[in-house]
Amino acid sequence: MFAACLPSPRASPAGRGVRSRTELWRDNGHLSLGGRGPARYNPPRPIAAAPSNRRFSSSLRLLRQFLESQIRWSYAVERRLAPELTTDGYSDFAKRLVPAYLEARQVVYDVGGGKRPYISREQKSALGLTIVGVDISQAELDRAPEGVYDRTICADVSRLRGSQDADLLICLAVLEHVGDVARAFDSIASCLKPGGRALIFVPSRNAPFARLSLLIPEGLKRRMLYYVFPQSRGHQGFPSYYDHCTPRHFAKLATKAGLRVEEEKLYFVSTYFHALFPAYLIWRLSKQLIYLFSRRAAAETFAMVLSKPIDASPAQASP
Repeated sequence: MFAACLPSPRASPAGRGVRSRTELWRDNGHLSLGGRGPARYNPPRPIAAAPSNRRFSSSLRLLRQFLESQIRWSYAVERRLAPELTTDGYSDFAKRLVPAYLEARQVVYDVGGGKRPYISREQKSALGLTIVGVDISQAELDRAPEGVYDRTICADVSRLRGSQDADLLICLAVLEHVGDVARAFDSIASCLKPGGRALIFVPSRNAPFARLSLLIPEGLKRRMLYYVFPQSRGHQGFPSYYDHCTPRHFAKLATKAGLRVEEEKLYFVSTYFHALFPAYLIWRLSKQLIYLFSRRAAAETFAMVLSKPIDASPAQASP
């Protein structure tokens, strides 16, 4: 669950550039649930070279078997739930939302893309896209595959002032790491041309894993992450704030920034408790109870499609 504080891995530069969460998270051994079918568990890579201690190896093997049994039981329950409750947000964002709005010859801003651009060089070439990479680290932007970014902007998204030239802006699991999301919405609006759209995916502050993440000190979370997933060192472990990261607050901030909410999609599944079946049952039952009273409050993650009105003036775009 400590991994909840981290950004979701970006698409590989190879292939089509838009991949499912199962593919995107395979390298880190996360659990993943794509669409309506059962998810596949990819056990993490070995933590380190195990000592030649048979007792230790035996204990580790028993622990893995125990965890896998817990995961199987958790997914046995998930498969019996309604598809609306088990649709994975990351996968839906990649397979449905982005393709629905990605068109030929667009200017696309990839906010937080860094060294892992969301759109591959092959897809960019096929659609004739112009890709602008935005990241807080110039070093990360410089490590992106050659030829993907046509232009790069090194800036904190909450302090960026754009050129109002973006047809499409993709912001994938970034805003939970921003300390001032209200200013980030103003920045997003400043990047979009009139009629342009922003596609945003973010975990909800209301989710139990987000609440736990806010309680655990950042240093401890990073040590835990790097111990279990040493391959994540260097590209994960960013602080999480979850500032205003709820559907209700995002809708208000979008309106204040001069943007319209075209679509809001709520997702009610995450996998951070699946490795311990009793914890999973408590999480799922509490989630179902909250769902009866407020779907927004029950969301684990959510996505929004925001648009800038065609009649937006420069003054409205750059407050």
